[in-house]
Amino acid sequence: MLVDKFNRKHNYLRISLTDNCNLRCNYCMPEEDYDFTPASRLMQVDEIEAIAKVFVAAGVDKIRLTGGEPLVRKDAGEIIRRLSALPVFLTLTTNASRIHEFIDLLEELGVKSINVSLDTLIRDTFSILTKRDLFDQVYGNIELLLNRGFKVKINVVVMRGVNDKEIVDFVRWTSLNPIHVRFIEFMPFEGNHWKREKLVTWQEILALVSSHYTIEPLARFPHETVKKYRVQGFMGTFAVISTMSSPFCSDCNRLRLTADGKMKNCLFSKGESDLLGAYRRGEDIRPLISQTVVDKAEALGGQFAPDLILMDANQLVNRSMISIGG
Repeated sequence: MLVDKFNRKHNYLRISLTDNCNLRCNYCMPEEDYDFTPASRLMQVDEIEAIAKVFVAAGVDKIRLTGGEPLVRKDAGEIIRRLSALPVFLTLTTNASRIHEFIDLLEELGVKSINVSLDTLIRDTFSILTKRDLFDQVYGNIELLLNRGFKVKINVVVMRGVNDKEIVDFVRWTSLNPIHVRFIEFMPFEGNHWKREKLVTWQEILALVSSHYTIEPLARFPHETVKKYRVQGFMGTFAVISTMSSPFCSDCNRLRLTADGKMKNCLFSKGESDLLGAYRRGEDIRPLISQTVVDKAEALGGQFAPDLILMDANQLVNRSMISIGG
């Protein structure tokens, strides 16, 4: 088992397959002409499988595939097939634009829980946020997932003045659909122009929804990043990932592997461990994984205090979100 010095046990690995994406959301990808990682520097299929097996042998029993957009990778299907053979709960986060091409494979392999990144329910706003006219395709693929019996979680990065007026609309969507909407507080990363004024906090989101509906809190399971709620009588649920206003670091069980094979022990960690480089040199990567876990900071990568008033996003040392993995 992978245990850090704060006695947190880590059994959840997020693997980024690529830093490429067919959308251009500005909070994730800094520029339109982003310099994507060359294919030779990305983990190859055999390498992803081999490194994942080392993590599984150390106690990881859940793997999430991320990107970029994981399904734009040409060998994404083979990667999913290989990892589905491991004794893990396998899932992925996607923008859903290509789900129709993979849904039969996902169903065949038993991957039945999908997180979809969707920050607006308005077609024009979608085009502005993503710089692509794919709203109908994305929304249609969400309906396809629901019709095929998949568990669907919708990830919404809430930004003041951008999509905060849609919070109640997203909650209303759960009335007749078994959708699980997760509002994510806007977080700072390299190049995404984070400002405190753009942040809509968990408390603000809850107050807004409560002014329209009677809500009830739902039980939190160990290691969950979400504060969960349900509107009485609604089929679905909603939740808030309160990274900025109420961090959940105390029982974090997550580790990250970037598309170029670097291990991060926290989304906000400064340091990285080059697992791919070590693996390609024929080294045993198990000690490197264990030490990286031990070195994990108590909270927020050790980069800033939970008090937002004291935080200076310009001092944050990290990659852009797309190069880390969603």
